[in-house]
Amino acid sequence: MLDKILSSGKMQCNKKGNIKYLLNERLALTPADLLDIFEGHNIARKKLKNELQLFMQGERSVEKYRDAGINWWDYCGSILVNSYPTYFEKLPPLVAKINREKRNSKNYVLFLGATDAESNQAPCLSLIQFQIEEGELVLSAYQRSSDASLGLPADIYHLYLIAKQIELPLKSITLNLGNVHLYENNIENTYRLINGDENVKFELNV
Repeated sequence: MLDKILSSGKMQCNKKGNIKYLLNERLALTPADLLDIFEGHNIARKKLKNELQLFMQGERSVEKYRDAGINWWDYCGSILVNSYPTYFEKLPPLVAKINREKRNSKNYVLFLGATDAESNQAPCLSLIQFQIEEGELVLSAYQRSSDASLGLPADIYHLYLIAKQIELPLKSITLNLGNVHLYENNIENTYRLINGDENVKFELNV
């Protein structure tokens, strides 16, 4: 996906800076793909796991995330309003319902982000759908906006952690990306990453 953005993306200017972007892209990942990603590349697994746990607890205080070693929410202010905790706290009862029912005919959906609510950081991940096919979990997600070098790997890992809470073998995770992009100041390091340098660091654009 990174290579595709670099080779085929168009340029756009927004309030956070210039981006190279693609519209309406799709990533379909099998358990083997996920194993390759997580075992073959450096990902902040512990921090992302702690972050998801705080989301599911409905924790809205940025300070609590900082205490867990997660500082990328500092730019939101002292409280996360209309962001992931507001919606992910609905996830535990949904997971319990799925595990209890396990209905092939039902689409279980978690919606994220109300349009009429106060927001200081609306979720980029907008919807997660859980479906069961022949005894296996098919997880689908829609992202309105995806920072391919920073946010996308984190979201993939969160979706994987969520899938592990369902008491069924995972068949696939599919992400539908409304706008997937690289910020201009991260493009050079993305080339370096693709060429095998995993020591690069990307800048957070807020």
